[in-house]
Amino acid sequence: MTSAHRTVRLQWIEVALAAASGLLVLAAAAPSPAHAGLFGKKKPVEDFTAVRPAPLPLPVPVAAPANGAIFQVSSGYAALYEGWRARRVGDPLTIVLVERTAASKTANSKLDSSGGASITPPASGLLNLFSPTDASASGNRNFKGGGSADQANSLSGEVSVTVAEVYPNGTMMVQGQKRVTLNRGDEYVRIKGIVRFADVDLDNRVPSTRVADAQISYTGKGDVARASRQGWLSRFFSVVSPF
Repeated sequence: MTSAHRTVRLQWIEVALAAASGLLVLAAAAPSPAHAGLFGKKKPVEDFTAVRPAPLPLPVPVAAPANGAIFQVSSGYAALYEGWRARRVGDPLTIVLVERTAASKTANSKLDSSGGASITPPASGLLNLFSPTDASASGNRNFKGGGSADQANSLSGEVSVTVAEVYPNGTMMVQGQKRVTLNRGDEYVRIKGIVRFADVDLDNRVPSTRVADAQISYTGKGDVARASRQGWLSRFFSVVSPF
């Protein structure tokens, strides 16, 4: 190999190294997905944080307290026909969890068919090559299958949420969560959905069966949750296994 060939080869190696370095820099600078798993992107995590009312503009005019009267401005105001029910953004209310569902499905199928065919060959002449029993055929097909599935779940308790949005048709979006820290981990109860003003009772409570488009989750983090979860290597082989 001549010196000219060596020079050209070194130049090509330098160009390839520079291109690889540029790709690595771009990959490092590119924003990674917020929730990327082992087998692709995951759905974005739903927001269940409490919603607070918008702050009042500054400066806030201070109203003189109406002491000695029935109506006290400093204690807030609630309409007589509304009471203290949640109606504004940031107002809290309680969701009573009364979820009980059960499902059952059974399917059975059976198939049976048969068929046959025969040819009677000539008994004399040049075509008398085989007997009639050699020119017959028959077949049978049988199939029987069945399956069943049963599922039931129950969830009870109470979760206080806040009003996130108020709509002009008399409904409101509520969301909230409850976190309980136990000895070996945290337990989360989250709920989000749409509630009607009319479904909120006098105690500012509404059952979960009256929450439209409800998203209810009960999850946990910690040693107990990790112990009950399959390892990442086992999940990998479960995905790639063809059996």
